[in-house]
Amino acid sequence: MHKQHAQRRDLMREQLAYHTARLIAEGGITDFAFAKRKAARQLGALDTQHLPSNLEVEKALHSYRALYQHKSYPEILQQLRTEALAAMRMLQAFHPYLTGSVLSGTAGEQSDINLLLFSDDSKAVLLFLLKNNIEFDDGEWTLRIGGHEETVPSYTLNNKSGTLLHLAVLPENARFSGSRHPETHADIASIETLLNMDETSQTVNFVENT
Repeated sequence: MHKQHAQRRDLMREQLAYHTARLIAEGGITDFAFAKRKAARQLGALDTQHLPSNLEVEKALHSYRALYQHKSYPEILQQLRTEALAAMRMLQAFHPYLTGSVLSGTAGEQSDINLLLFSDDSKAVLLFLLKNNIEFDDGEWTLRIGGHEETVPSYTLNNKSGTLLHLAVLPENARFSGSRHPETHADIASIETLLNMDETSQTVNFVENT
């Protein structure tokens, strides 16, 4: 009986992951936690304690986009990554790293671009934005640095395309903490390589379809 219950629970978890992915892909939802709760309500799983992890949702989202959005999605993702690279080059003095859905490949048209910047001068990025007449909203982010949570300055910019660009400013020592991984954090050179791979892939697909 216990084994059968576990199997049913796993099936519900998979259904929730897929339904969450569909809500994100089709509804433009960017908050995974909100999308998971909405999926649970729609599937009548309000009492479940086994919602899928973000990683499970990301895998389901990759599968959904590959199946249903394979024509439009690559161009959207490439555009977001191109915008991210332009911003990173502009902010090169602060050793920017791209993180979040634009890097992982789960981003959609409504997704934001998230960059981590590094400076021991908490006002250096602020002064850079002011000096270059860049409009922004300031705030704070709570991030996990060196095994504990810290609140750091953040700035939100609105690109001409309408994409929101979020900047979080971390202390310099966080850049060498070893907590960044290639799968979740990428520097300028890595994004340039990624974009070249995207362009090559799109060219191959175009040739194969003509």
